[in-house]
Amino acid sequence: MQLIGKRIVVVGASRGIGAAVLRAFVREGARVVAMDVAAADDEQVTPSSGPGEVHFVRCDVTDRESVTTAFATAGEELGGLDVLVHTPGVDLIAAAHEIDDELWDRTMNVNVRGTMLTNQAAYHAMRGTGGAIVNFGSDSGIHPSLRSAAYSTSKAAVHNWTRAVAMEWGPLGIRVNAVLPVVWTPLARERLAQMSDADRTEYLESVRRRIPLGGEPGDADLDIAPVVVFLASDSARYMTGQLVPVNGGYGMVR
Repeated sequence: MQLIGKRIVVVGASRGIGAAVLRAFVREGARVVAMDVAAADDEQVTPSSGPGEVHFVRCDVTDRESVTTAFATAGEELGGLDVLVHTPGVDLIAAAHEIDDELWDRTMNVNVRGTMLTNQAAYHAMRGTGGAIVNFGSDSGIHPSLRSAAYSTSKAAVHNWTRAVAMEWGPLGIRVNAVLPVVWTPLARERLAQMSDADRTEYLESVRRRIPLGGEPGDADLDIAPVVVFLASDSARYMTGQLVPVNGGYGMVR
């Protein structure tokens, strides 16, 4: 049990990587406030999942007032904050010359503004005690993806935000790292569904060629959640400002 007694907020906990991380934290004994813009699904985590506790709070990461209110509720529920895991993201497909204001603003508001707002809220909760923040970047933020210029740009921003605040907040004992996953998630499958048949075939073939470990994206529960547990734990006490790729070798980050 690596997280017994840890007070944790998981944002984007209703599905995909966020739900997998939430399940892992409960198994590891953490006390968790699970946030999402969607309605809470209490069946995601059952009492048999582990010794941890979960409380669900609605939060729209693009709205500062919603984030402030949700984190105030989390602070009351938990009595403080040790760890934030921020997972929400959107990947809206369009050729660069076809990107309109609505697509661009939606991508930047969820992926970049959302990361900033929740990280700031965590900072205010942690600045007297220290803690850990885990953001989610992407290999696309280093090696841009086909027809995904807005997403790639947003994730590059998340990477640089993570490094910048790691430097600023490190003296306060706040660690900030980012995980770069390549796994099957609802978002990944939605991205595939937006592609033409030709683009989908090209993309999947490129993934098979670029992943040395099996040629397929990984699993959120088996491959991502254990890494996030480590980054949230005291075992990662001397890690900050790092981009941590969990991608089967799809992209090798220096």
